Amino acid sequence: MAGRTYKTEAVVLRSIRFGEADRVLHVYTLDRGRVGAVAKGVRKTTSRFGARLEPLSHVELMLHQGSGELQTVTGVHLLRPHRAAREDFYRLTIGLIGAEAMLRLFSEQEANPRAFTALTRFLDLLDEAPHVAQRPALDPLALSFQLKLLWLSGYLPHLTSCAECGAADATLVGYSPRAGGAVCGACAGQTEALGLSPTGIRAIETLLASPLADAGAVDMNERSSRDALRLVQASYEYHGGFRLRTLSA
Repeated sequence: MAGRTYKTEAVVLRSIRFGEADRVLHVYTLDRGRVGAVAKGVRKTTSRFGARLEPLSHVELMLHQGSGELQTVTGVHLLRPHRAAREDFYRLTIGLIGAEAMLRLFSEQEANPRAFTALTRFLDLLDEAPHVAQRPALDPLALSFQLKLLWLSGYLPHLTSCAECGAADATLVGYSPRAGGAVCGACAGQTEALGLSPTGIRAIETLLASPLADAGAVDMNERSSRDALRLVQASYEYHGGFRLRTLSA
């Protein structure tokens, strides 16, 4: 079967050395979701493409789809380099957390324009993001983006009433991935819930309801940030069976 070449917007999520001069790229595309591709010769100093295919780069790609699993990069036009994010360790770490979350939650070759838009918006905001947390993993932009990815991938946590018994007037004290949301004190022990503070639950709810651009304005102390991070990690482990390596940074 003959291959074909097509054009699509994409964000480079990961770049791995391959052979003597090539790289294997994991990219998230507007038209086809996650795609694996080989960029041949990009590690040579004479390569026209190398500097345009760094992780977090927002590009327009020409891809050739042959008979193999990996496609081939035949052309690159750089749309937004996100150099400011890559050259600052704090921002770079946040960016790599977001990139790994995309890789693990959206692993299929299936278009999801809302997820692609969220990713590009996240990277645009990241270029100007201030250093506001003790650890990049606790940054409100990092937490907000991951919560929105959980939402877009079908794992939105229910936080307005007890996800187990439905009580709307009970104080919520934990998060149960099995129940799909926050739980009251009476149900927490029965569902092996992760303990969360009421203020943390409210902060998580506000992050979910707010645009990414407003994440930094959400009232969060360190306990609330840690609660949000624990909810995100518990969701990854329960629903996807994975942990993000970048969250240990």
